[in-house]
Amino acid sequence: MSIQNYPLSDLNAFSSLLLDYLEEKPQVKDFYHNSPNLSGFTHQLVDKKVFPAHHRKVLVEVLQDQYQNLQNAPSIERLLDERTFTVTTGHQLNLMTGPLYVIYKIVSTINLAKKLKCQYPDYQFIPVYWMASEDHDWDEINHVHLQQQTFTWNTNQQGAVGRFNLEQIDEFLNSLPFNLPLFKEAYQQNKTLAAAVRFYIHQLFGAEGLVCLDADDARLKSLFLPVMEADLTGQVHESLVENQNKKLEKLGYKPQINARGINLFYLQEGSRERIELQDNTYKILNQNLTFSAEEIIQELKKHPERFSPNVVLRPLYQECILPNLAYLGGPAEVVYWLQLKAVFDHHQVPFPIILPRNFALLLPPVEAKRIDKLGLQVKDLFLSEQNLIQKYVLENTKYSLDFTQEIEAIHPVLAQMVEKVKQIDPTLEGSILAEKQRWLNGLDRMSHKLYKAEKREHETAIRQIKQVKASLFPHGNWQERYDNLLDFYIERPHFIHDLLNKFDPLNFELYVIAL
Repeated sequence: MSIQNYPLSDLNAFSSLLLDYLEEKPQVKDFYHNSPNLSGFTHQLVDKKVFPAHHRKVLVEVLQDQYQNLQNAPSIERLLDERTFTVTTGHQLNLMTGPLYVIYKIVSTINLAKKLKCQYPDYQFIPVYWMASEDHDWDEINHVHLQQQTFTWNTNQQGAVGRFNLEQIDEFLNSLPFNLPLFKEAYQQNKTLAAAVRFYIHQLFGAEGLVCLDADDARLKSLFLPVMEADLTGQVHESLVENQNKKLEKLGYKPQINARGINLFYLQEGSRERIELQDNTYKILNQNLTFSAEEIIQELKKHPERFSPNVVLRPLYQECILPNLAYLGGPAEVVYWLQLKAVFDHHQVPFPIILPRNFALLLPPVEAKRIDKLGLQVKDLFLSEQNLIQKYVLENTKYSLDFTQEIEAIHPVLAQMVEKVKQIDPTLEGSILAEKQRWLNGLDRMSHKLYKAEKREHETAIRQIKQVKASLFPHGNWQERYDNLLDFYIERPHFIHDLLNKFDPLNFELYVIAL
């Protein structure tokens, strides 16, 4: 398993805001607190040291309940110690672990905890996988890609996916091409999707100290009551995020998310619907349910578990219930976290260090040979198929396929002709200019014909380029955003262990791994 690393800035794949943030350019300093490096953690430890002991106690109580039926549970009690901190990643409850990058997220987080322990031996660091159990975008996660096929669990359940029961999942499991005892046990021996995900993630990573947290719990939500009440009554968060977005746009960056007046859902069995304030009445969309201002606050205090943060408040919720130092996410996540610093400042909650998780491209032997034979560079692979083919043809032709130099040379002559016509009969200027443009258009068409002719000379190479792109970027997606762990793990049982040994969470480069 050989590895080569490539700077993210060399690839046509990442936003300018992410790259500028990692380079710590001055214009983005206002959007984060401590820098994404080891020295930043020195300051972050001080900032987070004031985390309330009561919050630690509630967190431990909830986690102990969630792990009570699992063997070899991590030492959750360590979280009671004020010198113990977490580093966190999170994701939706994808079937069968979901795309490869979910695994990369978890491995990066585990390795960050290890790296921090080496740097700060007087502290304890626990890696946490935040289970997005309250998410309701079922269509995004109801399928898995295995062996170039898509397998879907069809269920008419709605609402928070973590609460989905697993009574009708056997048909999906039986359709899969692998015999998977771990996953069958996870899905068949647990009652909910959240419990099943916790089971198999624990089996895969529990020995590394990873803790899975399902924050869909009334006790944890009670710690977040002041923020939720402020969102309902003051609606303060929309303007905070909007101002950040304007600053980002002024700098030429593109924001990922927008806030609403109310950034909470109302959560019931089978539904997770937005709350809107209309004519001084709080309405639950798509439900025959309304509250007065007094009633919504009573409901919040009596049933905090019925209120679910959206993408704007979920990060703040995380930092209110965890003694957390850092969040590791994908490129889009890093960007939207940077949009939220003003929200954290408003509530006087320390803003965590934001890190991109590790990125990887797995090269099967056959694709590695093709890439080498074609003379492609890794950065070329991130071009579109059409642009990659064009680049290859132009670089490998024996002849020049355009008339750029010739056109530049003839331009002065054409200009003289236009001037001559204008002097003889100014009314003919339009005609001569039209003839000039037709001539230039003809040369452009000829250039395209030459390119097509040259493409035919490279049919074999072009076919191989298409095969490489189809393998490493299936259906136009990054491999890590489409392919599943099991396509690699079953034949390579040490695959996760190898990633744990190779990934460095503070190395912001692409890992190209030759299998």
